Amino acid sequence: MNPARELLIVLKLMRKFSELNVDAVFSFFIKPVIYGGIAAWLAGIPLRYSMIEGAGYVYSGGGRDSILRLFLRHIVTRAIRLSLGLSRRVFLLNQDDFNLFITPKMARSGKVVVLPGIGVDLDYFSLSPAVQVPITFVLVARLLKEKGVYDFVAAARLVRSRNKFVRFLIVGGIDQHPSAVPYAEIRQWVDEGLIQWPGHVADVKSWVRNASVFVLPSYYREGLPRSTQEAMSLGKPIITTDWIGCRETVMDGVNGFLVPVRDPTSLAAAMFRFIERPALINSMGAASRCFAEQRYDVSVINSTVLSAL
Repeated sequence: MNPARELLIVLKLMRKFSELNVDAVFSFFIKPVIYGGIAAWLAGIPLRYSMIEGAGYVYSGGGRDSILRLFLRHIVTRAIRLSLGLSRRVFLLNQDDFNLFITPKMARSGKVVVLPGIGVDLDYFSLSPAVQVPITFVLVARLLKEKGVYDFVAAARLVRSRNKFVRFLIVGGIDQHPSAVPYAEIRQWVDEGLIQWPGHVADVKSWVRNASVFVLPSYYREGLPRSTQEAMSLGKPIITTDWIGCRETVMDGVNGFLVPVRDPTSLAAAMFRFIERPALINSMGAASRCFAEQRYDVSVINSTVLSAL
């Protein structure tokens, strides 16, 4: 939102690339793709690659777009078109993003590779035992409203009104973002006894291992959420939204459930299915692990990326 500062960043990147005398630049996430791609071109670096791990905030909204978001989308779309046009290869993580970036001719289809995810170390995120006592639902995400934090809390309130013994975890730190959930609200939910919130943690694996079901009620413009891939690798059932980047992780009724966006009632109903039939935690968790082994093995995905480079 500060053009002079943004231009200075691009110029600093260009100078750093020149100083380092690099042969190739691989940029990922929206802002680094834009700035890194343009800076690498200005520095005369011949090999420029881009990976977009989800279109992010400016393309999110689930049907409700603010003037700020529309303004940013207008600017970012043109900047991405320029940067991707300068890239030799573009990596995307889902078909919806392929349609988004190819339809308005932001990138030529011949240079685009759609990956099934960025990959998970299946040995590190190994299959963990199913947790049924107490049944625990965990959300791991940046604390943004588009990540479905408010929907998760509303669903938790509905579930706890009928079952006081179910546990709800939110793992993630306070975020500096236009859509960040205020600290005061999170603190209120904790004080109310509705959720447990450890804040930002260095390693989420232990928190997910000790949960029963992983939940991501996002309407953020995801690529293919790494947190969900890791939860699947750990053998956790998934409840997520029938939304861009999220729907690819769940075969509805097999390794979890898909719910509509911004629908806490449907989200609570999916939670109750695990509460009423806890055996699903084990069977659907096993299916998640199987899908992770088939789709998200980081060694396989890395080989695909290296071959494309």
